[in-house]
Amino acid sequence: MKFLCEIITFILLLPIFIFYYFFCWILGHRRAFADFSQMMSLIPGIFGEFFRRVFYRTVLPRCEKNSCISFGVIFSHPTAEIGENVYIGPYCILGDITLEKDVLLASGVSVANGTKQHGTRRLDIPIREQPGEYPRIIIGEDSWVGERATVLANIGKHCIIGAGSLVVEPIPDYAIAVGVPAKVIKFRNQAE
Repeated sequence: MKFLCEIITFILLLPIFIFYYFFCWILGHRRAFADFSQMMSLIPGIFGEFFRRVFYRTVLPRCEKNSCISFGVIFSHPTAEIGENVYIGPYCILGDITLEKDVLLASGVSVANGTKQHGTRRLDIPIREQPGEYPRIIIGEDSWVGERATVLANIGKHCIIGAGSLVVEPIPDYAIAVGVPAKVIKFRNQAE
């Protein structure tokens, strides 16, 4: 039944795909992707989940068929990758990211590409015109990122990131990290 729904959804989305590739040709791939990501984020309910999954499975390098991309989720980079059984909660904003299998992102999680996206050294050039660095962010398998957390660095496998945390340094495998900035408070694979 799910497979049949995805085929019907793909057929319904054919005009959107035609417009998408047309806009890629006119505006460039990255700009067209950002625009269509915003549009796809606004489709409500179960239909929206199907539409987003089919859209992203078609236009992203990897988006597994059993992922869930909730209402209000916006991707800013057409190179994002979504693994098996990934859940992305409502209103997440995601950059150039790899979400490995079984990752859970609660509502309102923001994943930006590092802490050096804008150059700030020169005062004679506006910040927006100074070069920055955009490292790809990887959130490891079976990790859970709590509500409204902001992630600016890689997160290892089997981690838990507390709600409202700010991740500015890489988090090792099995860590539980909380706070602003996020600090490891214990490891899941160690005895109490």
